[in-house]
Amino acid sequence: MAKLLVLSEHDVDELLTLPECIAVMEDALASLARGEVHNPLRQATRAPGAAGLLGLMPAYRGGDRPVYGLKEVCVFPGNPARGLDSHLGAVLLHDGETGELLAAMNASAITAIRTAAVSAVATKLLAREDSAVLAVIGTGVQGQMHAAAIPLVRPIREIRMFSRSGGTAASAERCARGADIVVTATSSKEPVLRREWLSPGVHINAVGSSIAAARELDSATVAAASLFVDRRESTVNESGDYLLALREGAIGGPEHIRGELGELLTGRAEGRRSAEEITLFKSLGLAIEDLASASFLYDKAVRLGRGTVVDW
Repeated sequence: MAKLLVLSEHDVDELLTLPECIAVMEDALASLARGEVHNPLRQATRAPGAAGLLGLMPAYRGGDRPVYGLKEVCVFPGNPARGLDSHLGAVLLHDGETGELLAAMNASAITAIRTAAVSAVATKLLAREDSAVLAVIGTGVQGQMHAAAIPLVRPIREIRMFSRSGGTAASAERCARGADIVVTATSSKEPVLRREWLSPGVHINAVGSSIAAARELDSATVAAASLFVDRRESTVNESGDYLLALREGAIGGPEHIRGELGELLTGRAEGRRSAEEITLFKSLGLAIEDLASASFLYDKAVRLGRGTVVDW
């Protein structure tokens, strides 16, 4: 009888530390740039009248120990008002040689940690070395996680956080003005960050919007920034920040994308060119990030005897 490892939210939170996850994400994104993984576009199902959607994110990674991964996640924007994460689901890990299901893990915890870790990778690659002031627009799970992750890669002395539910556009502006790094981590469908608020040399991590119909940045910001992404194919199909700026004529098309993070990591793309340049990382989240996290967690949990093992 097969054995299945189950990792709860608590297990994931304890086992997947941010410093470790940053290293895991660097490796995963570099592997993507080298063509070593298969990462198709995500699929989403939204039933008529449903309060949220179900997303499916499969990936495969070869090598000495090939693995398949699938994240199935429900995205319900109204959940924070209920005291729940907006992203709920599971990450499944399969042996890539036999198809055996190895593990089922809490997707909310993995998503929260790996998303912030990827933004930390982008910040490490693109933000000015002396960046000291961090502004976070959005105080939910992702906002809090980014406030913990970004100081691991830059000498942050001041963290400003703005909650859309309890603030105004003026207070969002005060949060962003003069910041060296700005994170947008909201569920907004309309811009929460505007070009005129931004200082020369700022780095932006735009995290909250992951569908074509929603954006957190105005078109002027996208046009003014050097744009870097986790994956071009995902960006031109799924990113409202990119697609709406394109539709409004603010940018010319895919050539506006300077590079993927994996291309920066492998030396195939050039990062920041000057201290005054505005850099932007548009995060969408990739299945390979979930697969890499799950593979790391499986090995660590087995090594330490953590999690719950059930007959399958």
